[in-house]
Amino acid sequence: MTQDEKMTSFLFRLSKDLKQKLEKRAQLENKSVNATLQEIVSVTLKDPPKQVEQGSLEQRNFLGHKVAGQEIDQVNGLVSIKGIYYRYLIEGNQSVNENIDYIVIEAVGNIITLRPLTT
Repeated sequence: MTQDEKMTSFLFRLSKDLKQKLEKRAQLENKSVNATLQEIVSVTLKDPPKQVEQGSLEQRNFLGHKVAGQEIDQVNGLVSIKGIYYRYLIEGNQSVNENIDYIVIEAVGNIITLRPLTT
């Protein structure tokens, strides 16, 4: 059974104010909103899933890793991180800007989520 088969999703409603606080916390921690919410729920329930407790190779080694925009292969939809190629998503579905750097905020399977770094 793959990690994706162990995951599920559901609709979650919350106030705009709470959503903004969640997004701000995720950004401060250089994580995706999904990863932040998963951690909050796991800690609150005091039953952290193995993914949060141990983390995958990618989560342990790549979260917070900086990637230069010119290192992203837009033609093939890949990014090389420490010599390993991954598919990538840019937070907010933005286009790649080769003149800025990105930070890895989430790693699920072979997909890395990148957040543009602002100066």
